[in-house]
Amino acid sequence: MINDLPNVYFYIPKSQIPDNQILESPDLYWQWQNSLRYGQGRYNWTLQTYLHLQHQGFPCELVGTLPDRGIILTHRDFLPDNLQPAAELLIVCLRADRSHHPFAQIHVVQNTQDEITKYSHRLWPAYYMPHWPQSGLIPRAPIRGDKFENAAYFGQAENLVWEMQEQTWTDRVNSLGLNWHIVKFQQWHDYSNVDVVIAVRGFDGNTYNYKPASKLYNAWHAGVPIILGRESAYQYERKSELDYIEVSSVEEIITALKRLRDNPKLRQAMIENGHVRATETETVQLTARWHSLIKDIAIPAWETWRGKSNWQRQLFLKQRYLIWKVNNLKNKLTK
Repeated sequence: MINDLPNVYFYIPKSQIPDNQILESPDLYWQWQNSLRYGQGRYNWTLQTYLHLQHQGFPCELVGTLPDRGIILTHRDFLPDNLQPAAELLIVCLRADRSHHPFAQIHVVQNTQDEITKYSHRLWPAYYMPHWPQSGLIPRAPIRGDKFENAAYFGQAENLVWEMQEQTWTDRVNSLGLNWHIVKFQQWHDYSNVDVVIAVRGFDGNTYNYKPASKLYNAWHAGVPIILGRESAYQYERKSELDYIEVSSVEEIITALKRLRDNPKLRQAMIENGHVRATETETVQLTARWHSLIKDIAIPAWETWRGKSNWQRQLFLKQRYLIWKVNNLKNKLTK
């Protein structure tokens, strides 16, 4: 059985694989990532994961064409809807914030409340994996000490609640003695001059069950207090009030900023707590979780799949296709 273990592949279409220099070390990944404006997520889940696993000595390979045998892990964007696994191929779809794949035997999700978990049973298993923190992250500079001057948002401006994109918001922040800055994507890794992060998508009750807690992880690793909206990914991670300040309106954000401004001890407590929580999503810990997912979940699933009869595999694929079509129809009717 040992000699019959499957090869493990990370798949990126050949035309979209970066040059070989980037593939030499995970330390080079962030430099290349910074050249991308869009589509970073698909590489964070595939290329970045592959580089970390390979660097730790886990046997895996990056491929530009789909194999017929083994275990393949790839982002949903790289999977054609009509791709069906052969008798000795297990597809692990890294869903991120995309739709689920109709035929992938396993899905990896970045939020425990992802809708696919509703169907997480023997026919449609899904497993939660935390998103990698920002690569190449530069923490807040220690020399800033107790300064509380710069408030920032790291992310695409269009994903920020509209009130915080208006000049009136900037004026209100300025009136508190703070500078407001929406960070450009080339600087998403640099927290050196940031004293507080604010990231709120909206106040409409949407808990964004398909989004990860990346902004929270990044703030912990950067040593910066963070103010967040009421999203399920953040709430899942929350163990104490020091993890982040939760808000549901602009007024609550202003109140939170005043509270942080006037309470240096609270800011320091949140920073120290963040350093502790950041250890949970360090590279070593996340790499170990990926190792476990492949060894304890994917390999047994591959063995089960190849052990099925052709009739059983065809029945599985037909059932999956039917569920996928029905769910798509429901989604269209509810829009």
